[in-house]
Amino acid sequence: MSNFNWCHGPSCHTNHTLDRVRGTKGNKVLRTRKITLNGYNTQNGWSYFCSQGCWNDFFHKYASQCINIAPRNEPLETPIENPERTKHETSYGYTYYDTRIREREV
Repeated sequence: MSNFNWCHGPSCHTNHTLDRVRGTKGNKVLRTRKITLNGYNTQNGWSYFCSQGCWNDFFHKYASQCINIAPRNEPLETPIENPERTKHETSYGYTYYDTRIREREV
């Protein structure tokens, strides 16, 4: 098994950046980025995409095909116990108005 993947972004090879330029003088090409696998990206999607833009491009192009693999025809539900209502109060201290009223009351 190799210790790298190529970016799966459909337009990664068209983005003109210096790290994508390969080849000799006169035979230049733009190449997809290589993603080195390490402890930070081995178990998640960042092992297949070089940037958020490539991830989004992939999703926009292939979302319907991915959904067709495992369509959801019914909502998912998780049973829970009836939650108790709690009243949350916040006090941030006295304001200028509160201080003036309290001084009059004393």
